[in-house]
Amino acid sequence: MATVNPRRGYILGLTAYIIWGLFPLYFKAMQNVPALEIIVHRALWSAVFGALLLMVWKHPGWLRELLANPKRFAVLGLSGVLIASNWLVYVWAVNDGRMLEASLGYYINPLVNVLLGMLILGERLRRLQWLAVTLAALGVLQQLWQVGSIPWVSLVLALTFGFYGLIRKQAPVAALPGLVVETWLLLPVAIGWLLLNPVAMSAQADFWGTPEALWLIAAGPITLVPLVCFNAAARHLPYTTLGFLQYLAPTLVLLQAIFLFGEHFDPSTLLAFICIWAGLAVYSVDAWLTLRKRQPV
Repeated sequence: MATVNPRRGYILGLTAYIIWGLFPLYFKAMQNVPALEIIVHRALWSAVFGALLLMVWKHPGWLRELLANPKRFAVLGLSGVLIASNWLVYVWAVNDGRMLEASLGYYINPLVNVLLGMLILGERLRRLQWLAVTLAALGVLQQLWQVGSIPWVSLVLALTFGFYGLIRKQAPVAALPGLVVETWLLLPVAIGWLLLNPVAMSAQADFWGTPEALWLIAAGPITLVPLVCFNAAARHLPYTTLGFLQYLAPTLVLLQAIFLFGEHFDPSTLLAFICIWAGLAVYSVDAWLTLRKRQPV
C-alpha cells in the first residue's frame, strides 16, 4: 500500500483545481474558434495524449478486463457524452460572456451530488445536508423569479457533471483508462465532424500556422493533467478535504469574470450566489463535523 503524504496531496489537489479554475483564460485564447470545434479537438487530442500517457503510466490488465466486460463500453460511452456536453456548454458560456453562470453551476455541483446520492444511490441526507440543499434551491429559484428565466447554463453544467461523476463512481474502471476510453469512443464522432465540415477553421491549411492551432493541440494535456493530479491527490487526502478544495475552481472563475472580463455582477445574481455560498458553508460544516465523529479519539 502506498504511503499517504498529505503535503503531496495538497500540492496535487491545489494544482488540479487551480488549472480547472484558470480554464477560462485558455478558452478565451481561442475565442475565434467555435465552441463545438474546440470540443471536437479536445476529444481528438485528449485521445492522442491519453494513449501516450497510458504507455508511460502503466495500468496492467485494464484493457483485458474491459474487453472481458463489454457492457462497460456502453457505460463509458454514456459518460463520454455527458462530459463532452459539459465541455461544450462550458466553453460556449465562457466565450459568450456567461462566466458567472458557469461559476454558479460548479458551486451548485457538490449539492447536486448530494441529491443524486439520495435519489439514485439511496443515501440518506442528514439535517444539515437538507438545509444546504434547500439554500441552494432558494438561490436557483431566486434567480428564476428575479430574472424571469431558468439559469440553464448553471443547471446543465451542474447536472451533466453530477451525472458524469455518478456514472464514473459506479463504473469499475480506473480513472485514467476510463477517461482515455471515453475520448476514444468520442474519436469517430470527432473525426466524422471534421470530415463533414470542410469549411471549419481547423480544416483550412493556413489555420495550422496560427496560435489557435497550438492551443487546440494543447487541449489534450490541459484536459488530462489536472485529472491525473486530482486522482493522485485523492490517494493522499480525505475525500472531504478534496470537497473543500473543489470550491477553489469556481471561485477563480468568478473572480476572472468580474475583474478580468468585466461581467456585470448585479444584486439579483449576488443574492443567488449568497444562497449558494450559504448552502456550501452548511454543507462543509456538516462534512467537517461528520469527519470529526469518525476520527478515533
